[in-house]
Parts: sequence; structure tokens; C-alpha cells
Amino acid sequence: MKKILQPIFLLMLMTMCADAYAQFGMGRGMGRNPYTGRRQSLAPQEPMRQEKPENLTAEQIVDQQMPALKEAIGLTVFEEAVVRTILINSVQKSIELQLLKLDQDKIKTAVEKIQKEQEEALKNGLPEEKYLAFVALQEEGFKKPKKEKKKKKRKKNKS
Repeated sequence: MKKILQPIFLLMLMTMCADAYAQFGMGRGMGRNPYTGRRQSLAPQEPMRQEKPENLTAEQIVDQQMPALKEAIGLTVFEEAVVRTILINSVQKSIELQLLKLDQDKIKTAVEKIQKEQEEALKNGLPEEKYLAFVALQEEGFKKPKKEKKKKKRKKNKS
């Protein structure tokens, strides 16, 4: 009787080990060693969603810039309203140009025209000192400051 049970017991033990190996996909150590066995996460992986940036309106763009302009130039409430209105109009026109998708030459001339109109309106709506401060701030915003390259001095080894 013992001779019959030993092979059955051995067969059952082998099938249980094979089931455990197949189910968990792990080699020696049953997952204790990170260099063996299954290295994937059990959670399903979803592709990364890339959200498209929201298209801002002209008012939203100008509202983001106004606190910095107000602080840098020192605008009064009336002057702030004038500058805000002028900037909204010019930004709206440039957004419309982008949507039209014209030739490069036409876009360039239209942008220059919009900038001239903006400059004239700001010149007429602001005192001269604040207009000059606005122009200087606008030029600083478009120009990136140059980074100074520092030369590293190497220390000589005393040997």
C-alpha cells in the first residue's frame, strides 16, 4: 500500500509546484529576489494622456500680464483700464491672424500694422513717461538676458 501512495504523493507534489510556478511566474525564491521572476506590475498600464493646452482668450492673456505691468509701471486705475483695453484689442487681432493662416508676408505686414496701432493708442492714452516705461518693459520682455560665461580656473596639482 505504501508503494502505491508514494508515487501518487510525489505526483501531487510535482503538480502543485508546477501550478504555483505557472500561476505566479516566479523562479527561485518566489519573488523575494528582484532579479528573478516576474518584473512587471500586476496593475494594467494605461497609455499616458496628453492634455491639449487650453486656448486662452485675449482677455485671459491680458489679465495674466496686467499685474506685472501695473506693478512695474505704476499705473493708476484709469491708465490700467486704458492699457488693458488697448492690449485686448491688439491681442484679439493677432489671435484672429493666427486663425486665418495666411502667407508669411501677409502675416508679417499685418502684425506690424497691429503693433503700430497699439503704439499710437498707447502714446495717446498714457503720459509720456509711463509710455516710455511700457516700451522699455516690452523690450526687456522680448530680449533674453545674456548669460555670462565664467572661465573655471583649474588648480594645479603639487607633485
